[in-house]
Amino acid sequence: MAGIVPLSQDWEPVVLRKKAPNAAAKKDEKAVNTARRAGAEIETIKKSAAGSNKSASSSTSLNTRKLDEETENLTHDRVPTELKKAIMQARMEKKLTQSQLAQLINEKPQVIQEYESGKAIPNQQIITKLERALGAKLRGKK
Repeated sequence: MAGIVPLSQDWEPVVLRKKAPNAAAKKDEKAVNTARRAGAEIETIKKSAAGSNKSASSSTSLNTRKLDEETENLTHDRVPTELKKAIMQARMEKKLTQSQLAQLINEKPQVIQEYESGKAIPNQQIITKLERALGAKLRGKK
C-alpha cells in the first residue's frame, strides 16, 4: 500500500465576484438609473442625425426636380388587343373556362381574366405558360 496518499479536503473559501459592466450594459436603462441613484457621473452624447433617417431621404431630393419637370404621362404596357383575342380564341377552341386555364398554368383565375380584358401588364413567363397550355403561338414571330 505504499504510494497511496490519503484524501484531504481543501477548505479555502472561494470568492465569486461580478464583472464590471461592459460598454453595452452601461448603455442599458437599468444600469443608467442605478448609476444615477448612486450619484455616479453619467455621460450623454447626442449623435448627429440619429433617428432622423436623413441619409436615406437626402438622395430623393435630387430626383424630385426631374420628376416635377416631367410632363409626359407614363403608363405601364398593357396587353395588346391581338394577344387578348388570341388567348380567348385558343381557350375557347380547347373548351376551357378561365379558371380551368388558370389551373393548368398554376396561376389565379384573376390573371387570365386580366389578360383577356387587357388590364394585365404583359409578363413573358405567363404568356409562355399560356402558349404551352393552349398549344398555340400567341406572340408574333420573334
